[in-house]
Amino acid sequence: MKNLYLILAILGGIIPYLFFFQFIQLEGVNIPLFIESLFVNGAAAGFSVDLLISSFVFWFFMFQESKVSSNPKPYLYVIINLTIGLSCALPAYLYAKARVKNT
Repeated sequence: MKNLYLILAILGGIIPYLFFFQFIQLEGVNIPLFIESLFVNGAAAGFSVDLLISSFVFWFFMFQESKVSSNPKPYLYVIINLTIGLSCALPAYLYAKARVKNT
């Protein structure tokens, strides 16, 4: 499973950025427009809110799990979540957790 988590983290880091780069090529680095585009219609807003809620749940889970000293510290994964996305942060965290467990 550990290697699968690593592959999924890599894919979760690359694939979303393909779409982000398309947006940047068309619109430039326009953060207000990017945020507006996340909620442009009901479907986009539903996906965006679902992802935000899932991210917060992941953060709470990581901080709760960090009370066990052998688990990875959550700060790096929160940063990955905010800069790349949950599709990279979650499998990266699971990879780190599996790696520590196998040590």
